[in-house]
Amino acid sequence: MFAGLSAFPLTPLVRDEFDEATYARLVSRLVAAGVDSIGALGSTGSYAYLDRDERRRVARAAVRNAGNVPVIIGIGALRTSQVQALAHDAQDAGAAGVLLSAVSYQPLTDDDVFGLFSDVTTELSVPLVVYDNPGTTHFRFTDDLFARVATLPGVASIKISPVSTDPAAARARVAALRELIPAHVTIGVSGDGAGAAGLTAGCDAWYSVIGGLLPERAVAITRAARSGDAAAAAAESATLQPLWDLFAAHGSLRVTAALAEYLGLVAGESLPRPILGLDAEARRRLATVADALHLGD
Repeated sequence: MFAGLSAFPLTPLVRDEFDEATYARLVSRLVAAGVDSIGALGSTGSYAYLDRDERRRVARAAVRNAGNVPVIIGIGALRTSQVQALAHDAQDAGAAGVLLSAVSYQPLTDDDVFGLFSDVTTELSVPLVVYDNPGTTHFRFTDDLFARVATLPGVASIKISPVSTDPAAARARVAALRELIPAHVTIGVSGDGAGAAGLTAGCDAWYSVIGGLLPERAVAITRAARSGDAAAAAAESATLQPLWDLFAAHGSLRVTAALAEYLGLVAGESLPRPILGLDAEARRRLATVADALHLGD
């Protein structure tokens, strides 16, 4: 469950309401493509914009439509008590694991974050993924904090920020982190443009945004990298470079939502307000990229 491709689908909205039927179709596509796990209510799933009841509905829909594919459910929130309540809901929904980020409004210290993970793991009956996503949470894990948190009971994986696309630098980064954390805790890379590089460098998993929308492409990259064919993985990822460039320019959430809309997989205006999505010019550029890369095939 904490190795291979973990695909993170959008949580589509229609008129500011969770579109469960569309979500079920998105999840079913991931199952059909053979992803290794599904990450519901990650950043791409807009977890921070949903209330507890909405998140409960999304969690149940993900598990219900995932078949035998394990579902990892995001439980990040501002207060520890809220995280604990969301963890209860995720487990009640049938989650195989949970995903926790250090969400902040007031800046958090390393001790704050260690305390959060310590409090939450004490009550968990399923494994936990440590989610480092400083671009959205505004908290960055240090390697020392990774090492501390990884010793807590139930911690099964750490999702790190993107590695360098330089192979030597990527291997050095993964090796350094591997020295600090227990052997049973897997390392997963994020940042889709670095997915192939991270897997080739020794990461066990790829926690992937594009895997939630274009699972066949992401599965191909993952299988090549994990079989030892670094060249094939890099080549497959390189074909998607125009998409990675759009991610860098506009953020993966806005681009992925606009692409899902363009491909007819979700209805328009699928993001929670106040997020407006891409402007008209960016959407035209995305359409050109999608057509050139045959993303709708």
